[in-house]
Amino acid sequence: MLDLITALYCRLSSDDDLAGESNSITNQKAMLEKYAAEHGFQNTKFYIDDGYSGTNFDRPGFKSMLEDIENGKIGVVITKDLSRLGRNNLLTGQYIEMIFPEYNVRYIAVNDVFDTIRSENEMMILKNVFNDWFARDTSKKIRAVFSAKGKSGKPLTTNVPYGYKKSDEDNNKWVIDEKTAPVVQRIFKLCIEGLGPTQIAKVLTKEGVLIPTAYYRSKKPNSQTFKNPTRWATETVVGILEREEYLGHTVNFRTHIKSHSCKKKIDNPKEDWLIFHNTHEPIISQHDFDIVQEIRRNKRRNQKHGSINLFSGMVYCADCGSPMYLCRSVRLSESQEHMKCSANSKDKDVCSAHYIRTSVLKEIVLNELRRMTDFVRGQEDEFVNAAMQNSLEKQNAEIKQAKRKQAQSEKRIAELDKLFKRLYEDNVLGKISDERFRSLSETYENEQEELKRLVSELRMFIESKEQKTADTEQFIGTVKKYTEITELTQEIMHEFIEKIAVHAPDKSTGHRTQAIEIHWRFNVAVTTTVADSREYDKKRKAV
Repeated sequence: MLDLITALYCRLSSDDDLAGESNSITNQKAMLEKYAAEHGFQNTKFYIDDGYSGTNFDRPGFKSMLEDIENGKIGVVITKDLSRLGRNNLLTGQYIEMIFPEYNVRYIAVNDVFDTIRSENEMMILKNVFNDWFARDTSKKIRAVFSAKGKSGKPLTTNVPYGYKKSDEDNNKWVIDEKTAPVVQRIFKLCIEGLGPTQIAKVLTKEGVLIPTAYYRSKKPNSQTFKNPTRWATETVVGILEREEYLGHTVNFRTHIKSHSCKKKIDNPKEDWLIFHNTHEPIISQHDFDIVQEIRRNKRRNQKHGSINLFSGMVYCADCGSPMYLCRSVRLSESQEHMKCSANSKDKDVCSAHYIRTSVLKEIVLNELRRMTDFVRGQEDEFVNAAMQNSLEKQNAEIKQAKRKQAQSEKRIAELDKLFKRLYEDNVLGKISDERFRSLSETYENEQEELKRLVSELRMFIESKEQKTADTEQFIGTVKKYTEITELTQEIMHEFIEKIAVHAPDKSTGHRTQAIEIHWRFNVAVTTTVADSREYDKKRKAV
């Protein structure tokens, strides 16, 4: 037995700090070392978990000790008391009564006068239950404090978002970090220019930019170093692109944990978030953030030859509303590349087989873009008046339609509640079988859940539309950014255009004409142009 290790296990969590110095790691080590010496335990070794909760056993120090136990290296485990081993009643009891005895390990809790080689250990169960209750009670109090803090508008996250740092004057205030904020701005700019998160990650990796975790650790002395401190992950870029904190807002209650014993974070639905506006200086403008979110909703993918379709996620069929896909191959020349209705590609009975060449669409959009910007520059007052009227009419129509759909959905949810109640009564009275009850109730519940999700989305849509006014000044500012537009780029497309709708061709006049609707941003206007594909082809050949 002398060659076996006597494990002196110490644990301290932030909750235990409330008990004062008596629970400190230093105090625990001194007490256990003294106890081992006085009782003849030799070959001692400390296993320490500083800053880990006792409600679960996923702790590095404990796992290291358990590995040595399983390898037959440890004969005795000593802790200050039972709560140092753990505060989860079930798991603590399992280790003491099942796992330790299986490996012939003696366990001692000094202050609780507990020793597994003794017979009078009946109080152990009650003490473990009390320790578990203490953890539950502490967790409840901490959640109450966090809830009050979150509702007051103070940020709950302990890690400040990359691009910010804590203010020297106020720990709850964020200020811009001059070293990392430009990286955040560049990430958004690269996304607007057409690069996906994986491509952006490769750019930052190639340029040797420190990843957020490595950057924070580089500011702390003697901190752990990274093997690849400049290798950016796609998930890191995605996380940055989706954070509303960069607009200058505080976002609380993004996640929650299941219970005091399970610390795994679970995402909350967005309607449960609490957002406090303009709490710190923004790094990204609302305009750029909105563009990026739209790009993220219509995720692009690289074509096989490496380039990205300029119109990806922006062109839709005007008849059925489906996205239009790019048709491109090595056998087609640039002038033959075209976009066609995706619904028709899947089922020819759903929509007509209309398409438009990308070269023609580029020329139409570029000409309309130049015409729009020339009009804004030359007749700014007239543009503002027209845009305000157009925006108001469009917004009112959208809100009216959404409210009507919301009312219908809420009415159906109430009807389903009544149906479910009647169904339950019929089952109790024996009018329908249990199997039939389960089948129908599952159908009703699924429909109700889907309707509740729809109502939530509609409510958020209506709120955003009611808060949004025609931001003509921002559109005019965007126009003035470009003195002359010579070619279409991803950035220009998303700066000015929300979406493009392509109608089926009309050949009734003997010429193939096609209506193209360009929906400009900021609700300023909707321009419709009629294009003759053959005329554009003739112009191109003449040039």
